[in-house]
Amino acid sequence: MFAQSCERAAQTGKGRYHGLQPSHDPPAMPEPSSTPPAPGARASIVRRLLERAIDSSPHMPPEIPGLMLIRIDQPYLNTCSVYEPCVAVIAQGSKRIMLGDETLCYGEDRYLITSMDLPVRSAVVEASAARPYLGVALRLDWREIASLMLESPAAPAGTVARDSRAMTTGALTAPLLEAFDRLLALLDQPEHIPALAPLIKREIHYRLLTGEAGARLRQIATVDTQSHQVARAIASLNARFTEPLRVETLARESGMSLSTFHHHFKTLTAMSPLQYQKQLRLTEARRLMLSEGMEASTAAFRVGYESPSQFSREYRRSFGAPPSKDVAEFRWQQEPVAA
Repeated sequence: MFAQSCERAAQTGKGRYHGLQPSHDPPAMPEPSSTPPAPGARASIVRRLLERAIDSSPHMPPEIPGLMLIRIDQPYLNTCSVYEPCVAVIAQGSKRIMLGDETLCYGEDRYLITSMDLPVRSAVVEASAARPYLGVALRLDWREIASLMLESPAAPAGTVARDSRAMTTGALTAPLLEAFDRLLALLDQPEHIPALAPLIKREIHYRLLTGEAGARLRQIATVDTQSHQVARAIASLNARFTEPLRVETLARESGMSLSTFHHHFKTLTAMSPLQYQKQLRLTEARRLMLSEGMEASTAAFRVGYESPSQFSREYRRSFGAPPSKDVAEFRWQQEPVAA
């Protein structure tokens, strides 16, 4: 699923993982080290990414499942993608994300964390052939997080995520960046991956759990919380987004009243369930037109629309142009620029 979502993101406009406006939430616990990342670790990651990510396709080394290497050589605007639960670090460049009606930006000094599947629009705002946008992402392992919650100190009483969005950013510290550097370094020493990669992945999860986003991760991972129940409903909605939406069924399965479910769903995603489903459908339809050459009407029916005219209206409202024009403009942007 991680690889499929990454591929879909790339094909709909090079969109990928990355985060929202810097969060002002209180940290779950103080980081073991709040020292800014050392230049050496960042330079090492940049070098490794340039060596392995040689084009703008998603690179997912099979030796380390859940790891993704990202390189983009030119800015992209108004791209659409579905972010899976992950942590992402920008080694070089910056990005802007639109989640619902909210816009957030981040770059080399912050990491992004996404705790559930979220359809977003994004823009890479700093990238060039001379200095490409470079990033690395790692899929979150909820079993690892649950295990660490049992072993690590509890969050201080009263520490909660003031803004409970399922996507946020945190200050990128030296220990977290160095852990990513060590994980990438294993690609040059494949014989050590089976023994060391699980340990480094666990350390990355620990750094997140004890950092600014820790309270948010605990809310999602704790089974009896409403955030966890909404996360399960979102997973169900993602699996059936082409079908007619039954919000009442999702609320009942989550053990909430309809109004409570709506409230918590929008708190986490910045969208209503209907808006969320619509964004999923439009994102997939755009991918089908761009990557498979599908006609707009065919793509509309494939993702669950019964009316091509309704699809065209909602597509234009979301992407600023009707389907045929948007696809033509995007393909024109992909043409190589003459030297």
